[in-house]
Amino acid sequence: MKILKYGSRGPDVQLLQLALNRAGFGDLETDGIFGNVTRNAVKQFQSGNGLSADGLVGPLTHRALMPWYTGFFAHRIHRGDTLFGLARMYGTTVEAINIANPGLNALNLEIGTTVTVPLPFDVVPTAIDYTARLVSYVVRGIAARYPFTGSGELGKSVMGKPLWYMSAGSGDNIVFYNAAHHANEWITTPVLLKFFETLAKTAAYGGSIYGQNAAELLRRSSIYIAPLVNPDGVDLVTGALTEGEYYENAQRIAAGYPQFSFPAGWKANVRGVDLNLQYPAGWEQARQNKFALGIVSPAPADFVGTAPLTAPESRAVYDFTQALSPRLVLAYHTQGEVIYWKYLDYEPRNSREIAETFSALSGYAYEDTPYSSGFAGYKDWFIQDYNRPGYTIEAGLGVNPLPVSDFDKIYADNLGILIYGALVT
Repeated sequence: MKILKYGSRGPDVQLLQLALNRAGFGDLETDGIFGNVTRNAVKQFQSGNGLSADGLVGPLTHRALMPWYTGFFAHRIHRGDTLFGLARMYGTTVEAINIANPGLNALNLEIGTTVTVPLPFDVVPTAIDYTARLVSYVVRGIAARYPFTGSGELGKSVMGKPLWYMSAGSGDNIVFYNAAHHANEWITTPVLLKFFETLAKTAAYGGSIYGQNAAELLRRSSIYIAPLVNPDGVDLVTGALTEGEYYENAQRIAAGYPQFSFPAGWKANVRGVDLNLQYPAGWEQARQNKFALGIVSPAPADFVGTAPLTAPESRAVYDFTQALSPRLVLAYHTQGEVIYWKYLDYEPRNSREIAETFSALSGYAYEDTPYSSGFAGYKDWFIQDYNRPGYTIEAGLGVNPLPVSDFDKIYADNLGILIYGALVT
C-alpha cells in the first residue's frame, strides 16, 4: 500500500481514517483528506503501538493497522490465555472466537498456536469509496471470521489484481452473482459484499435474513459472488490509480473520446474495453451498434474489443460460470432501478415469473433490454448458452458513479432479490 502523509487524498486515506476510528484513535470524518486531524490521530496510533510517531503511514504503520482493515487479530496463545480473557482483551465475544476457530478446545488452548479473534465491528464498510485493495481486505476478513465460507481468485485483471470470489452453502441450487463489470458502477461491490457478510453472520449465529432461515438457505443453496469484476477500472474511477503507465494510457484513451468525463465516466477496463460487451452472444451485432456510435477503438465506455473474451476479466468470469453451471445469475450494474430479464426471443422457464417477483420485492421495473445495448452482455450469453434465468439489475437512480450515500437504499431495495434468487429452483 502506498505511503500516506499530510496532504494525501483519495480512497486509501478514507480507509486509513476508517481504520483509525475502528481502533479508537479518533472520530474522523472519512473524507479522504489527510489533514491535521488525521495526522494527529496517526501519531497517537503510532505512539500507542510502539512506532515512531512521525505521522507518515508507511509499511510498518499499515501493518499495525491491518487488524482494523480486515477486522480480526491473529493471536498467538500464551500461557494463561483463556477465551474469556481474549474476548475481554479485544472487545469481542467468546462465541465470535469459537465461530472463527471451529474445533477449538477452550479447555486446552495449546501454547504457540494462533487463534483468529474477530473484532467488534462488521468487516464491510458501506460509507467509503471502494478499491481493489479494500476488497482484498474484506474478503480476507470475512473468510477469517466465517471459515465455513469459501474464497479464492477466479482470475487476474489486466494489471494483475485478483478477481475475488466468495462462496457459501452446500446445496444443489447453485447461483452466481457478480458486480462492477463497469468501473463507475462500483457501488454494487459493497452491495454484494454486505449481503454475503450478513448472510454468513446470520447463519453462524442462528437467525433469519429477509424472512428466511439463513442456515437452512445455505443447506439448500450454494451462493457464489464475484464482487469486483473490474478492479483496475474501479481504482481509476475512485482515485486509487492516479499515476503510472496504465493511468497515462487511460488518459490518452479518454482524450480521444471527450464525450466521456474522466475518470468519472470510465466504464471500461484499464485498457479501454467494455467488459460487459465481451461475451459471445451477438458480439458482432454489438460491434455494429457501437461502431455506428463512433466507438471504434479503446474508449472509456462501449468499445467491444477486437473479439469476444479478449479481456482477461470477462474471460475469467466466463470460465468461472462454465465451471459452476449455475441455475441463475445476477449481474449488478447501475443505474435506473430496472431489471432486464430477457435476451432476444429466449425465455427460460420461469424467468418472467422470477422477474415479476424481483420487481415486487425491489420496487424496480422489469423490462426487455433495449436493442442498442442488448448484445454481448454477460446475462445475454448466459441465457443464450444455458437457457436458464439470468438478470441484469440496474440498481439505484442518478448519474454514475452513484454516491456512496445511496448505498443504504440500494441495499434495502435489493436484499429481497439476493435472497429470493437463491431460493429459485
